[in-house]
Amino acid sequence: MVPSLGVIGLGQMAQALVEPLLSSKACSADQVLAVVGTAATAESLRQGAFEAVSIHPSDRSEAQQVWSAPVQLLAIKPQQIDRIAAAAPTVDNHPLLVSVLAGVSLARLQRLFPGHRVVRAVPNTPALVGEGLTALAWGEALSSEQKLQVRALFAGVSEVLELPEAKLDAFLALTSSGPAFVAMMAEAMADGAVAAGLPRDLAHRLAHRTLAGTAALLDQRQLHPATLKDMVTSPGGTTIAGVRALERAGARSAFMEAVIAAAERSRGLA
Repeated sequence: MVPSLGVIGLGQMAQALVEPLLSSKACSADQVLAVVGTAATAESLRQGAFEAVSIHPSDRSEAQQVWSAPVQLLAIKPQQIDRIAAAAPTVDNHPLLVSVLAGVSLARLQRLFPGHRVVRAVPNTPALVGEGLTALAWGEALSSEQKLQVRALFAGVSEVLELPEAKLDAFLALTSSGPAFVAMMAEAMADGAVAAGLPRDLAHRLAHRTLAGTAALLDQRQLHPATLKDMVTSPGGTTIAGVRALERAGARSAFMEAVIAAAERSRGLA
């Protein structure tokens, strides 16, 4: 049977995208075919949520069936793309190839997979818990139905935005690299609380909840960050003492430079 969805690389991000499709019945397990690197990886994945999905190591003949799917999710490591493209058959029925590879442009995807309609997608790690952000940049000649299929692929785990490809580097720097910057901030805040006397487990939990609650407040009330800062900063109080310490240390500039550096690195990869 020809699969409805072919998955080339079933790592964490691909799993986060496919699992909601299966649990919501938007796609049945027998309509999905996935290709992974080794037989051991395939066997491990069959033990969990993907037990009913056809999963094949790339060196098996059955793996070639992935290229017959009308929708194909390319979720390999960027450095593997030339090898994967060389093994892909020539097609002329214009299947949809959705790439989540950082730094691989639409033009390069189209050169490597000339018979496909191609899309670049930039999801971020919070998609693993259904709280992600995904930017889509369309290749040429996609049908309205194909665009709907792409949006549906990501809608279950993230808010979906459509952007020109030139904006993807900045989007990636903020949303895909950003979770690492936020995690560093959470770790540092928890360390500060430990230094001030809290047990470490409690400090980590409180830091995480403080970040999550603050993000929810900013988002739901549509507050400018400066407005929220001013709401909790009273004259001569504890918060302004902490804000002063952050400004003295150059924290604001450090976060700005981190995002700019990530964007420049993304452009360099392309």
